[in-house]
Amino acid sequence: MNEKRTITFIINPISGTHSKDEIPKMIADTLNEGLFDYQIRMTEYAGHAAEIAREEAEKGTTIVAAVGGDGTVNEVARSLTHTDTALAIIPCGSGNGLARHLCLPMDTKKAIAMINSCNIETFDYGVINNLPFFCTCGMGFDAFISLKFAEAGKRGPVTYVENVLKEGLKYKPETYEVSDESGTHEYKAFLIACANASQYGNNAYIAPGATMKDGEMDVIVMEPFDVLDAPQIAADLFMKTLGNNSKIKTFRTKKLHIHRQEPGAIHYDGDPIMTDADIDVHIEHNGIRIVTNPEAIEDASQPNPVLNAFSDLFNNINNVREDIEKRGKRIQRVNKVLLRKLTKL
Repeated sequence: MNEKRTITFIINPISGTHSKDEIPKMIADTLNEGLFDYQIRMTEYAGHAAEIAREEAEKGTTIVAAVGGDGTVNEVARSLTHTDTALAIIPCGSGNGLARHLCLPMDTKKAIAMINSCNIETFDYGVINNLPFFCTCGMGFDAFISLKFAEAGKRGPVTYVENVLKEGLKYKPETYEVSDESGTHEYKAFLIACANASQYGNNAYIAPGATMKDGEMDVIVMEPFDVLDAPQIAADLFMKTLGNNSKIKTFRTKKLHIHRQEPGAIHYDGDPIMTDADIDVHIEHNGIRIVTNPEAIEDASQPNPVLNAFSDLFNNINNVREDIEKRGKRIQRVNKVLLRKLTKL
């Protein structure tokens, strides 16, 4: 008889937007106890998930499941890098960027049931100034909007787009000196994002073509833009068309060094932190094992109500744009139309 695999569920009771009270029963009802011996541990303070995951990896636990949002996933994942212990994700957050990129079920019970297949693959992860990230990291407005999103009382795509449109035009672009294998280049940029995975979360795709298996990161440089560019850029995030925007420059690299004029914020998987003027980012190839969905369907083929709302809006945007220009209230009018579409979802 084969020895059972071991799994520890780390539950952050305060993360995300949903109560975790029913999850222990869901685990008991759904996990195949003929295959797994399991335990459940609750986090009690910031950083506790990372400590628990590190302990479990040292014990040789087969799988550690992060039950929470992107912050909890990052905490658990960073302790499992370069170990034999695999990460599983039960997405309970507001963005769920890594889970969405990997096409994992958003339904809690289905995410637990998926673990029974024990389908494990190896993926890349990134490091920015010694801080691991698994989806994205960035600086400039990228970090600024992460801070705004973290502070928002309301979560979800409406909040994200509202913050982009309202705050974006107030933000002053910076000059960055970027060095990679091809040499050194100077950019005046609104933001620089480095993507290991395709999206921030909430199906906002900063790097639609990114893969976590190629040993490289997608680097996105967003140049300064005016009020009429803002709605299109916001729409492109959700429509997977950001790479076609004239304000966007992209390239791929294994590592890069960025120098900016002064210290400021960066973010890693949406968590903002202050750091100095010099920033180093690199990819660790095949550095983490993750439980994946053996029945994954490419998310591009799934209906996306946010995309549909944006598409509907931009089918009529030229008429709206002409009126906006005449009246001098351009971004306010586009905001109202845009947010009205989104709030109907």
